[in-house]
Amino acid sequence: MSEAAKDKGARRASVKKRGSVSSLGSHDVKAKETTGKTKDSLSTVSYLDEAGHQEENARLVQMENTYIMAGPSKRFPVLVVTDILKDVLGSYLQEEKYDAELCRQMTKTISEVVKARIKELLIPRYKVVVLISIGQLGEQSMYLGSRCLWDAASDTFATHAFKNSSLLAVASVYAVYFE
Repeated sequence: MSEAAKDKGARRASVKKRGSVSSLGSHDVKAKETTGKTKDSLSTVSYLDEAGHQEENARLVQMENTYIMAGPSKRFPVLVVTDILKDVLGSYLQEEKYDAELCRQMTKTISEVVKARIKELLIPRYKVVVLISIGQLGEQSMYLGSRCLWDAASDTFATHAFKNSSLLAVASVYAVYFE
């Protein structure tokens, strides 16, 4: 084999290879296809091989749920999160005047800060959703509503409304227990 052919083969090997492996064998898939019944969920293992890694066949494995049915070991601290919302909204919006462009950026900034402060609490197995709404304070009325499908025994939320002379802000944090 010539040097040029070896170099070309080495370059092809250095290209990233992607793929996935199903938890069902090929005979299981064929059996499912012939009977007409399909399984609702298949677990897969994803991997990414790159030349240059120390291990040639390094694989990234996506872990499946543990299905612990006992509920959360540590409850979501609603009062602490409410205090975080009060602190962050007050510090960012106390002296601000309403400006549509500024408020659009502030909603993103405030939501990221709130999310980071909640993650510092190290509450296991909760997914956190942060919603920030900022509107101009005038002679109009505003209704905010949200609907969620969740388990009332383990999922919860915290909310806080802030008002100054020119704007109104409502912050909501939804904590959904991830089984």
